Amino acid sequence: MIDAFITLASIDNLLFLLGGVALGIVVGAIPGLTASMLIALTLPLTFHMDSVNAVTLLIGEYVGGISGGLITAILLRMPGTPASIVTTFDGYPMALNGQPERALALGILASVVGGLISWVFLAGISPTLARIALQFGPWEYFGLVLMALVMLAALTQGSLAKGLLAAVLGMAFALPGIDTSIGLPRLTFGFSLMASGFGLLPVLIGAFAISQILRDCVRPEIENTGRLKNVGRRLPVYWSDARRHGPNMLRSGIIGTWIGLLPGIGGNIAALISYSTTRQLSAEPEKFGTGHEPGVVSGETANNASIGGALIPLITMGIPGSVTEAILIGALTIHNLQPGPLLFQNAPEVAYGIIAAYLVANIFMLILMWGLVRYIARLTQIPRSVLLTTILVFCVIGSFAVNNSFFDVWVMIGFGVIGLGLEAARVPLGPFVIGFVLSPIAEEQLRAALMMSDGNVATILGRPFALAFVVLALLTLLWPLVAQRFASRQLAKRESR
Repeated sequence: MIDAFITLASIDNLLFLLGGVALGIVVGAIPGLTASMLIALTLPLTFHMDSVNAVTLLIGEYVGGISGGLITAILLRMPGTPASIVTTFDGYPMALNGQPERALALGILASVVGGLISWVFLAGISPTLARIALQFGPWEYFGLVLMALVMLAALTQGSLAKGLLAAVLGMAFALPGIDTSIGLPRLTFGFSLMASGFGLLPVLIGAFAISQILRDCVRPEIENTGRLKNVGRRLPVYWSDARRHGPNMLRSGIIGTWIGLLPGIGGNIAALISYSTTRQLSAEPEKFGTGHEPGVVSGETANNASIGGALIPLITMGIPGSVTEAILIGALTIHNLQPGPLLFQNAPEVAYGIIAAYLVANIFMLILMWGLVRYIARLTQIPRSVLLTTILVFCVIGSFAVNNSFFDVWVMIGFGVIGLGLEAARVPLGPFVIGFVLSPIAEEQLRAALMMSDGNVATILGRPFALAFVVLALLTLLWPLVAQRFASRQLAKRESR
């Protein structure tokens, strides 16, 4: 491990890592452009590079891309990456309340802490954690997704029914496309372009960015409505924040690492589960979604911690923890390297280089974003017409670039209109988008589990982890009802006296 840090300390490796982090932050902050897209576009450029240089560049882009997503998520309620969806729940209300720099500073601090917590697991006990995750089967994944879906109720501000309605609508829009179990199209209505279904990126951009642009066009009076009051050079972060938010960061970092460890789950689900857990444990759950600091901290800690968690199965078993890790496997393959246990034997400088680069990338991310946060916050001083026009261009480019298809651009516009309509009806967008994300995973894992058990649902009783997830889901669903009944009885007793 020490040799890896010595190798990383060379000028060229540090420059590649610093450049990767800076580029990732910029791209991650632009709605429609993601870390995965950046790494995919950069991958061909690494073909003639040294393997260690290539890895450091890509790891830097990964860390910077996920972290940069919090900028527009907080300032404009337009998550730069899917992992920043949860950050909009409390980060954007904080910006509207005149605290954009406080929200940005907390988000950056939480991102770094999440990265450091997951690095400890990545460097220290990654083989053990990987063996535990390897025991997970379809029932465990289905139970985990079910728990996340039920937790959508905890994210809903206002009516529980509207939150569940939003989740169901999101799941319904995930149905069109090829049925993976039988290989036949469904709900395509005879359109060949619908065979691939609705892509996540166009849906995400449409529901959040385009709907926001349409809303601001309808209500031009919100132009720069006092988001930057009392902007100073000193960042509003204090030593007392370590005591106030430390337990939340530690818990969220562990949750994010664990969720990131599970292949195919991703930082958006890690942030969702962490946010829901924090809200359930909070003494003031009604403040979440209104600009509550623990909401920003939990989401950003978890989504950055998921990066380190996702790297664990990549370097120990050769299993991609997310789409980005799948691209990183391609990068290793280009350099004739096989990710997995043999990577530590055949190319230890690369295996340990990934671990070292991840730590230093988080430090670079802290330095870059901390030094530029007050300038980043001034993005909201740009005339809104200019800013929204620029964002719209990037949204169109980002949606089109996924598959080089104008169909995705129309999908983006369509979901922008849907998002605008949902919010006009006071139906939350968070459960809608996350329901869209989780639905394919839930369907795939449930079908696999039923096929393996010949349709016997009772086999889940013999799977401790899966059963625990289902029980937690039921408790999450029933807890508000129990608490409401308990409160009603207490009120009745007080009135009877």
